[in-house]
Amino acid sequence: MALREEDPAHGAAMAAAGALGAQGEAHVWWWRPPEQTDPADLPLLDTEEFRRALSLPAERDAAAFVRSRAAARRALGALFALEPRDIALGRDDCPGCGDASHGPPRLVVPSVPLALSMSRTNGCGVFVLGAGPAIGIDAEALRPVRGSATTDPDLTPAERAHLGALPPGPGRDAAFHRIWTRKEAVVKATGLGLSGVELGLLETHPARSGPVRVTHTHRGRTTAWTVEDLPVFEGVAVALARPAGPAAHGPVHHHTDRTTAP
Repeated sequence: MALREEDPAHGAAMAAAGALGAQGEAHVWWWRPPEQTDPADLPLLDTEEFRRALSLPAERDAAAFVRSRAAARRALGALFALEPRDIALGRDDCPGCGDASHGPPRLVVPSVPLALSMSRTNGCGVFVLGAGPAIGIDAEALRPVRGSATTDPDLTPAERAHLGALPPGPGRDAAFHRIWTRKEAVVKATGLGLSGVELGLLETHPARSGPVRVTHTHRGRTTAWTVEDLPVFEGVAVALARPAGPAAHGPVHHHTDRTTAP
């Protein structure tokens, strides 16, 4: 579907985007992925997504991938008063190498000046749409952390010290995943991902409850991000990164499918 400017649906989508952008807002959706692919999700995938789903060897992974794409389209359809099947998702070129195959996701239809990001982990999928030129979100299911995490080269000295001061157990596990999701949210927001990024230079201030300011430098260019931890399902760490500054400091609206909640 290509929305034309004279199409009432185009006007409604632009109005919704304008209201969201004017307030610097973000909308976050999360859900429990099914164990098996839901047939109702499949018609919402595009051809490339369908092929990717078929390439995943584990049914659980395929079901989670399919639900993430279908859930994103349903969420955006509701927000912009469009049919979910009319929502088109694509990718921008990677700002590091110019390859569109692994660049940051973007909203193709409707074509509105908003940024989006998505993530999935064991037992949880998340999706965010927000004001500003970029946004990043990451989710990680909490799991026991080995003692070697306190010497991980992907952590800064301050992060390693923070973990080392905590006794082994749930508290240290939560702190490690708070660090990791904050880092991943930032590198997703930059559009670069983990490739070519020195995570050991990315300071996430884990002792602070947040929001925190995280700076990222790539090829001599430094950007600043406001990062906050989001409460979703128990046992899952989620972090959201938005550009530092007033343009993207509006409220974060939370949405979840209560039928999938524990």
